[in-house]
Amino acid sequence: MKRRRFLELSAGAVALSVINGCTRHKPSTDTTHRTLTASDYHATRRFAETKFGRIAYVERGTADGALFLHGFPLNSFQWRGVLDPLSVHRRCVAPDFLGLGFTEVSENQSVAPNAQVEMLLALLDSLSIKSVDLIANDSGGAVAQLFVARYPQRARTLLLTNCDTERDSPPPAVHPVIELARAGKFADEFLVPSVADKALARSENGALGSLCYSKPGNPNDEAIDYYLGPLVSSPLRKSQANAYAVALAPNPLAGIELLLKRSHVPARIVWGMADKIFSQASPDYLDRTFPHSRGVRRIVSAKLFFPEEYPELIAEEALTLWRA
Repeated sequence: MKRRRFLELSAGAVALSVINGCTRHKPSTDTTHRTLTASDYHATRRFAETKFGRIAYVERGTADGALFLHGFPLNSFQWRGVLDPLSVHRRCVAPDFLGLGFTEVSENQSVAPNAQVEMLLALLDSLSIKSVDLIANDSGGAVAQLFVARYPQRARTLLLTNCDTERDSPPPAVHPVIELARAGKFADEFLVPSVADKALARSENGALGSLCYSKPGNPNDEAIDYYLGPLVSSPLRKSQANAYAVALAPNPLAGIELLLKRSHVPARIVWGMADKIFSQASPDYLDRTFPHSRGVRRIVSAKLFFPEEYPELIAEEALTLWRA
């Protein structure tokens, strides 16, 4: 498989216009908070010892908890731009999933969505956090839905951006990535070359190309290293990156719709409509499924990983949901 094909399986960014809920986003003029750099993030990274392994996370702020769930093959650095602004209002916790980022787990530890949910519960317990506001993207959105369905008493609100749904998990575009990972080739064929050549990583042939980020130059070099470097640092980490992709099938959300329809958790959906990975029908499906949905905001030119490029938009939506 050529690297170009992987590009058809990823995504990312935001745009600017509003038509029937499609938003023209205005750049933030708030200079109170700054986006964390990789060195900032490294300096504040912590580890929680759990039965699942050493869970890497960054925590900022106090008061009620908020939990940020990242996409694949990213890690919690995806949320670096939103943590400081929201830390004024919440105790923001951004963990790295099992098998991704800087979390350290054993060779035999499952990295499937079900295990991710239980890991998050263990992490929250270790931090003495009883309930959280969830904010999630991509495969993290699938984990968030499982969390809400199984532990509704631990979730106050749910903010979902482009992600899996029961009717679109895994999306057809991701199937070739899963098959490549099953053959043990995903990390070596896509992640390793992208770490070695940052221009390649941002190109149409790279692991994080133009379908992932709309702004030229994104992701920058330090973000590529921070995301992908850990995943290619050893044969074990490559194997775990492959395992994460393999665990996306069969559908981890099968049968969840009925549970979500009984949910009392207020939900808000913010969706990038230029995403070519997940179905454009998904935001309306989620809006219908959650009884206490606060509606859909459509971002016309945004793609899968748009929360990283426009964190002020996520902060705005989160605060509106939390104050409702």
